[in-house]
Amino acid sequence: MNTEEIKHVIKSQREEIEEVFQRERIVERDINTEELKKYLTHPNVLAILGVRRCGKSIFSCLMLRNENYGYVNFFDERFIGLRAEELTHVLQACYELHGDIDYIVLDEIQNVPGWERFVSRIRTSKRVIITGSNSQLLSGELSTFLTGRHIDFVLFPFNFREYLRWHSINIEENWEYSEKKVAEVKSALEHYLYTGGYPEVYTFGKKILGTIYMDIIEHDVVRRYAIKKPSALRNLARYILSNFSNEITYSKLKGITGLRDIHTVSRYLTYLCNAYLFFILERFSYKLKEQILAPKKVYCIDSGLINALSFSTSRNLGRMIENLVFIELMRRKHYRNMDMEVYYWRDYQHKEVDFVIKVGNRVVQLIQVTDASGIDEVERREIDALIKAGELLDCSEMLILTWDVEDTLKKGGHTIQLLPLWKWLLM
Repeated sequence: MNTEEIKHVIKSQREEIEEVFQRERIVERDINTEELKKYLTHPNVLAILGVRRCGKSIFSCLMLRNENYGYVNFFDERFIGLRAEELTHVLQACYELHGDIDYIVLDEIQNVPGWERFVSRIRTSKRVIITGSNSQLLSGELSTFLTGRHIDFVLFPFNFREYLRWHSINIEENWEYSEKKVAEVKSALEHYLYTGGYPEVYTFGKKILGTIYMDIIEHDVVRRYAIKKPSALRNLARYILSNFSNEITYSKLKGITGLRDIHTVSRYLTYLCNAYLFFILERFSYKLKEQILAPKKVYCIDSGLINALSFSTSRNLGRMIENLVFIELMRRKHYRNMDMEVYYWRDYQHKEVDFVIKVGNRVVQLIQVTDASGIDEVERREIDALIKAGELLDCSEMLILTWDVEDTLKKGGHTIQLLPLWKWLLM
């Protein structure tokens, strides 16, 4: 492609972005963009990663809305076949359209083979943002070229506060003392739990989730990794989607999918996690070997995808809440506290704690999740498991997230806080 052809594409892409800002409801994300922009100093590259269609492009442009920047989306079919040596024409086209730009957003640039050298070259003179739907975007040549000169930031679908903001449900100071407002928030949470955090769902309805799911499977996994047995991978993904919040083992998955090699199962699951469709949670142990050999738990990026596409025939409210809490923990880790590590805990008596929060060398919090709506519905085994884990892991901060119970329990010298899910999500 020559510079004039590229200019037409870039110009139309920028017009489309500006039309979206004018036409659609754009929600400010619960992210400190000024802190993120501090990473955009020469010769750093900021990589905004995350599951497909979670809003990476809009977020990047929102962050730079008061800056002079260029924007190029390489997922555009008009760029199919673009070669790495033609990326210089792309930069020239941005100059001719926007002048001497300070920032440039390269959206889904991994679609251009050999893009790494181009980014490595321009980062010394431009503040560069790249986006991608794969966690391994910077694990190849670019990582070698940059030698640590890049920052990864993972964007997630809407959290509950952003969902409320999109639906114009305002949360003001002392709102939790208004019974009417609390009832409105609780009703919204039930809807959010089953529709999820994808912004497009609120405009186009839940049918769009099927398209998003297939795009992730086909574009970000099957095509990207040239999967030799795509039907087996699709079956694996659908099985995991239907068994969210449950323990898995690779040997069991091998038998279910029909794959002969356990290493292939492990590799396929890694690919699905690289695309941010699923997350694997390790069992907590101070012994690394035990942690590696123990069964894992699996969670899906979005509860709306689960509700729309899994084969589950029951409502599974407890598991849905657990999945929602895990994704919120991941969101808080990536947005605010990268030092936080999350595990689950289980002992030989099958006592289990849903989430173990570790910072540095210390376990700082234990969290149980339940769909209880009354104090009498909180099962004793959940309390006993918290206490036992607290004693073994030397952790006194114990929390039970409920559907609608707020209280404090004292047992055997231990204090356990019970907190409604809606309140925790908005803290």
